[in-house]
Amino acid sequence: MARRVRRFWSEDEKRRIVAQTCAPGVSVSQVGRRYDVNANLIFKWRRDPRYRPTEDGAGVLSFLPVEVVPEPASALQASSDGRIEIALPSGHRVSASGSFDVDALCRVVRALGG
Repeated sequence: MARRVRRFWSEDEKRRIVAQTCAPGVSVSQVGRRYDVNANLIFKWRRDPRYRPTEDGAGVLSFLPVEVVPEPASALQASSDGRIEIALPSGHRVSASGSFDVDALCRVVRALGG
């Protein structure tokens, strides 16, 4: 007879599994099969306040609306001679002219806090 190995789940894993059961249209048994966990154990975790998602939805992944807006004209200025100047919120100013590596310029801007 094969001896059954007892599995231990971290609190974070339990929270993630319980959160998945709260999604609309998902059954506890589906999630249990996905993680090889008995559905009764997941129901027990759901009753435990340590693993239950909070009322404000913290811990539950969701999509948020995003609006892309153009940068203010003062932050990015390109001149007719091909020179570009970027004013960062940190107060630093970066300028480049001629041909330059856009990826390298982006790394510089990120490093300066832009």
